[in-house]
Amino acid sequence: MKQKKFTHNLITLNENIESQEKDGKRYYITPNGEYYSVTTVTGWEKRKFFAEWRKNNPEESKRTTSRGVKLHSLIEKYLKNEEIDKKNTDLFTLDLFLQMKNEIDKIDNIKALETALYSNILKLAGRVDCVAEYNGTLSVIDFKGSTKPKRADDIDNYFMQATAYAVMWQELTGERINNLVVLISCDDGQVQVFERKPLDFVKKLKECINLYEEEINAKV
Repeated sequence: MKQKKFTHNLITLNENIESQEKDGKRYYITPNGEYYSVTTVTGWEKRKFFAEWRKNNPEESKRTTSRGVKLHSLIEKYLKNEEIDKKNTDLFTLDLFLQMKNEIDKIDNIKALETALYSNILKLAGRVDCVAEYNGTLSVIDFKGSTKPKRADDIDNYFMQATAYAVMWQELTGERINNLVVLISCDDGQVQVFERKPLDFVKKLKECINLYEEEINAKV
């Protein structure tokens, strides 16, 4: 396997953000208070569906969760220019990585990897997979594994999450990001690439935040 050497221009934000769980919801402790987890908020509308699915498919739920963790770990290691030890990597994860590798190799000038971000405007926080250039354009990049290919209309939550990270990035660094990239490696051997603009999802993200706050406040 030919291993690309990525250029790193990592941005140091000097923020120590800790996460915690309350009543099944994740929060982050930021310098300006307790903020909702962006993944909790953007996944709120689908939570009941996935909770029921996990209940009815416990083994598959464990498998897909493990798949995501292992794939993210391998991609992060590769982007850090660390050697991929194929002999000690399980074959399924390695296959998912290798079929996505051509798209990963389009990344360079990496500014953030698994970096904690937050927004005082959105009152959200989380960890972004990657902020870097993709085909020469500064982007928020998200890596996913999937059992089968996704339809773009079914992954608005991915785009809203990436939009939130773009807002956080601009707020914390002053640098604007105009491109979102979601890379999905599927169990059936397909690789999907979705590119969108943050401006297309700002309204949806705000509506999602409002819905979450309304339901949480109603329960309180």
